[in-house]
Amino acid sequence: MKKYLTLTRAGIIEALQFRLSFVVIVVGNLLYLTVIYFLWKAIYASAGADRVNGMTFTDTLIYLVLATALFNFMEMYTVWEIGRSIQSGKIVLDIIKPMPYRRYLFWSFTGSFVTQFFLTFLPTFIVVCILTHGTIRFGVNIPLFILSVTMGIIINYSIDFIVGTICLYTESIWGINIMKQVIVLLFSGAVIPVAFFPETFKKVTFCLPFRAIYDAPLSILLSQGTSYPDLLHMFFVQLIWCVVMTAVSVLFWNVSLRQITVNGG
Repeated sequence: MKKYLTLTRAGIIEALQFRLSFVVIVVGNLLYLTVIYFLWKAIYASAGADRVNGMTFTDTLIYLVLATALFNFMEMYTVWEIGRSIQSGKIVLDIIKPMPYRRYLFWSFTGSFVTQFFLTFLPTFIVVCILTHGTIRFGVNIPLFILSVTMGIIINYSIDFIVGTICLYTESIWGINIMKQVIVLLFSGAVIPVAFFPETFKKVTFCLPFRAIYDAPLSILLSQGTSYPDLLHMFFVQLIWCVVMTAVSVLFWNVSLRQITVNGG
């Protein structure tokens, strides 16, 4: 593990060198959450009910605030990194390194996970717990949430790696990545809680891996009145997607390696 932890350490050092970016992220999140607050306040006011689709306004706001913090913590720029490496030819140098490329790329981003966890998600979580006066319960849901977030990171990375690998065929990734971001944010529940989806749309969401990235961890964390078997079922569904998406990304990468061309060679 020493070589992988070295990459983590390098990532932390790099992240701490660009402290202004953290300030920009915080300001951007505050503006986004302000818009979210007034938007959902208007939605609940027009609904004329304290509870919509099983969620109160406070439940929805807590969900979206934590979803935003979780997005900042889990977001990786894998697709952009792979795309730039392919276009510049650097991908060849990365592949011949004495470390599997997929693993090397993942551990290169772990440093940002550590810094974003302590600088964004953890402070947000503490503030939410204090302001909501015990709305988030502490029990078996906490360790399950930690494991669920870990699997969500792996699933998110696998999806990004699959999309990045497509650049081997297209040699351009901008449009595909933008489409991927829209799909993931929508179907994962990061923008709109899955509970608000129409039934048909919700059934489609349950058949896709995207929900396992954000909605599953948040549902486990915010579970109230949810039975222990239901929590375990949600957890094991996420585990299955974690294994499936990892296997698909590895297989797709191994098959696509033959498509690498640098300067026509």
